[in-house]
Amino acid sequence: MAHEPPRSALKSERVRDHLMELLESRAPGDPIPSERKLCDQLGVSRPTLRSVVDELVTQGLLVREHGRGMFVARAKITQELAPFRSAHRLPQADGSWASRVLEFTVVQAGARVSRKLRISPADEITYIARLRLVDGEPMAIEYLHVPAALVPGLSAADMESGDFYDMLGHRYGVRVRDAVQSIEPTVTSEEEARLIGVPVLSPALFFERLTQDDTARPVEYVRSVYRGDRYRIVSRLSLGEATPATPHSDARHHPGIPPGDLAGRADVPVLTLGDVQPAG
Repeated sequence: MAHEPPRSALKSERVRDHLMELLESRAPGDPIPSERKLCDQLGVSRPTLRSVVDELVTQGLLVREHGRGMFVARAKITQELAPFRSAHRLPQADGSWASRVLEFTVVQAGARVSRKLRISPADEITYIARLRLVDGEPMAIEYLHVPAALVPGLSAADMESGDFYDMLGHRYGVRVRDAVQSIEPTVTSEEEARLIGVPVLSPALFFERLTQDDTARPVEYVRSVYRGDRYRIVSRLSLGEATPATPHSDARHHPGIPPGDLAGRADVPVLTLGDVQPAG
């Protein structure tokens, strides 16, 4: 299977950032401009805009009402996978992982990405779109945003070999400390489906991650789409012993466990791993 570079990955990314900026600056139920007005503002075609709008509607961030327009959706319920003090590892999986760079360029950060990375909107970032493969098979698409001043001389070839975090430490003296990552269900767009070899609107997992160094400086903002038919998240919970309940006990809800079932227990350490499934 041939994997051509996406024709408009960066343009779609800019459209998505603009729409997210609108959504984050408005309250649930507020309208956003019409598709025609947004196309004029952004200088993009209706199909390019509509594909991003469809993605945000599928993710539950945007509501489209026939005859009325588009509106900011109600806020989602956010659930931490594990208590803050618990052990947690970023998803990983067996198999031989490799990367193929689809797009590599330096652009201005823009409003939304600059807020994530805590830099000026006019500052430059290195933008990388890359296909992630396991044992030669496409598994995910990653869109990375890294402050350009942090990685002078970084090349596309660098992003296809070795571990990026190791490179940050050894070449640039950037010591990665922690990351906040969210995971949501989504479906593949036409471009994503073509690249990872699944039908359009196939189930997928959407990851968003912000990584910081040991000085709490953001060093990487990543969006990823993993194919849902071959990749899953597995959590192992260590339930421990029950402890006497207290009036101020922290009643946390763990995904898949009814609220209250862990009441009175100490913190529940969680080990989270990615799991690549055999091809069907």
